[in-house]
Amino acid sequence: MKQKSYDQKPSLYLIPTPIGNLEDITIRSLHLLQSVDLILCEDTRESLLLLKQYNIVKKLVSCHEYNEDKIKDYVVQELRTGKNIGLITDQGTPIISDPGYTVAKYVIEQGYHVVGLPGATAFVPALISSGLSSLHFLYYGFLSAKEGKLKQELNALKNYPFTMVFYEAPHRVQKTLKIMMDIFGDRQISVSREISKIHEEIIRGKISTCLEELDIVKGEFVLVVDGCYDVIDYSNLSVVEHVNLYLADGIREMEAIKIVAKERGVAKSIVYKEYQERK
Repeated sequence: MKQKSYDQKPSLYLIPTPIGNLEDITIRSLHLLQSVDLILCEDTRESLLLLKQYNIVKKLVSCHEYNEDKIKDYVVQELRTGKNIGLITDQGTPIISDPGYTVAKYVIEQGYHVVGLPGATAFVPALISSGLSSLHFLYYGFLSAKEGKLKQELNALKNYPFTMVFYEAPHRVQKTLKIMMDIFGDRQISVSREISKIHEEIIRGKISTCLEELDIVKGEFVLVVDGCYDVIDYSNLSVVEHVNLYLADGIREMEAIKIVAKERGVAKSIVYKEYQERK
């Protein structure tokens, strides 16, 4: 479906908000917050602090991960009456490890505009100040809080050849770094916390070095990790041996087959068929 964002039709605007410093908001974002008919927000109390800073008074409607599915019809009904709607989260860009996806997807499906604005998000400043390559990178977001699943995720990424970006909570960051070092090896990493805030801090170096220097575990963390640049030759392995390498790391069979297909440059169905026939 072709969309023209500026044809004056009712739209849902995804508006980034500051991740720390309240000055990190665009002029366009402020104009839209002033002009939309209502604002969907993750936490009305948090959003009021920002709006009061800029003397904006608007109707606020709670929209978070626990009620998105229920509120999406209300949003479409309001668009149907000709209203323009802003959607903000507590900090950063909506949908990027934040609520908003369910509502935005439904609005698109119903034929209304969704317009995303550029603006603040934590992983971009963390990446560009990390000292690691940003030519190609993977934004992964939050790893699983369950240790077994987290290990599976990291095992699936350990041979990824580009820089990787993760978010992590303060009470898990040290444990995650230790598991990461066990699986990835002692790679170069950048650990950023409290980006754009008074206590902003960046630690760079090997994972082991960062673990030693990480004495404050308050605030939200962004981990930027070097990719794997070792050239791995799988040509001497059979498909079964190749898949079994990942199974031994605790990765589920279908996920292992998917990884092997990518590394061998063949269709997943071919790997699956050969593995099932010869295992």
